[in-house]
Amino acid sequence: MDVLGYLARLGLEREPPSLAALQRLQAAHVERVPYEMLDLQFGQPPSLDPSASTARILQGRGGGCYHLNGAFSALLRELGYQVTRHLGGVQHSTEDPPKISRNHLALTITGLPEDPEAAWLVDVGLGDGFHLPLQLREGSYDQGRYTYRIRPSEVAPGGWRFDHDPAGAFVGFDVAPGVAKMADFAEKWVWLSTAPESGFVRLCMLMRRDATGVDTLKALTLNRHGAEEILESPEAWWTAAGDVFGIQRTLFTGDERDRLWQRLVEQHEGHASDEVINA
Repeated sequence: MDVLGYLARLGLEREPPSLAALQRLQAAHVERVPYEMLDLQFGQPPSLDPSASTARILQGRGGGCYHLNGAFSALLRELGYQVTRHLGGVQHSTEDPPKISRNHLALTITGLPEDPEAAWLVDVGLGDGFHLPLQLREGSYDQGRYTYRIRPSEVAPGGWRFDHDPAGAFVGFDVAPGVAKMADFAEKWVWLSTAPESGFVRLCMLMRRDATGVDTLKALTLNRHGAEEILESPEAWWTAAGDVFGIQRTLFTGDERDRLWQRLVEQHEGHASDEVINA
């Protein structure tokens, strides 16, 4: 892994493991590496291989949870952190029952020098998730405008439950206690990335988190906490993609940009951005 290149993408220098360093790593990642799966709009799902995800990030791209958390966990291991991958299940609406659906790759950290026995939930693949790591102990946590809750999972004995703020883009997620391999997500990824009814295929979405809030671009609608703007031209769309989310138009061919714009217009006119993501 090109550790220095990865850290350069995050605007950070290498430092020994610590809670403060871990906080800097997660904060920089969610701020600089967006949640985006533009390739699905071309029918080209990216690989789940963390090395491929890392290369994608170094090229200036983002990814979904499998790619972002997969690459981030590999970086953390290279930096000396004790990181574990887990099966997870994101609940996108209150009508969606909590379960370990494998639609999310979750990460935990243990062995930090400040408290070697404490466990931490880290995540850079949720779009509008938490900005800083959360300690895995029951309680509420305030970060900016959001209040989160950590509690024991009711569907994964020995695991944990993250409850999002009511204003969040999803309800919450559960984390199973065991160790997961990337291959454990392969079947679910095939469905998420190719099924016509998958929300990630039906709707093109970009998201990034910072200390004060979340930027979201769904089809043609750019939103930051209710301040909406409809991007009515390809030029306006790509300007926002670059300025807000760091995704440069030069990463795509002219044909890809044309195809993407057609999809965005269809989704906007079909009100796909009003739907709850179905995963």
